[in-house]
Amino acid sequence: IFAYGQTGTGKTYTMEGEAIKEKNGEFHKNAGVIPRAVQQIFDILECQKAECTMKVAYIEIYNEEITDLLSLDAESKSIEEKPRKPLALMEDGKGAVFIRGLEEVALSTADEIYKILEKGSANKHTAETLLNKQSNRSHSIFSITLQVKECTPEGLELIKCGKLNLVDLAGT
Repeated sequence: IFAYGQTGTGKTYTMEGEAIKEKNGEFHKNAGVIPRAVQQIFDILECQKAECTMKVAYIEIYNEEITDLLSLDAESKSIEEKPRKPLALMEDGKGAVFIRGLEEVALSTADEIYKILEKGSANKHTAETLLNKQSNRSHSIFSITLQVKECTPEGLELIKCGKLNLVDLAGT
């Protein structure tokens, strides 16, 4: 899923939303696409009662450099103080592309994913523009990888894998 458009049109708001949960624990009415997708995935998995593994990764592409938003220290006072080690795109022996050194975090609840989303979002490059005081100056990709283990009627174990990339493109 891609959010594309001019600076200031609400791409990041659409993807992340205003807040995820209300103080009373209810889902916020202005939650974005990412938290809603996460909630829907967990609702479906709960109905299926399937054994599954979920991992998330959150990257930023800024000035043609890839940065892992989950490996940065969010406690730093400013964006300049955050150590940013660019990651490299690689290709494995089968031709699949991956990012060397990317941290994938295994999680088991929607609330854990919401916390990871907030942590990564705090690490994004932002700057003031004429159209937006807190404009993202980069592309960001929040990836959810899911592996579900099922047993076939014949008694064989079947592992299904899926990946959802939620992309917030920089303003045009």
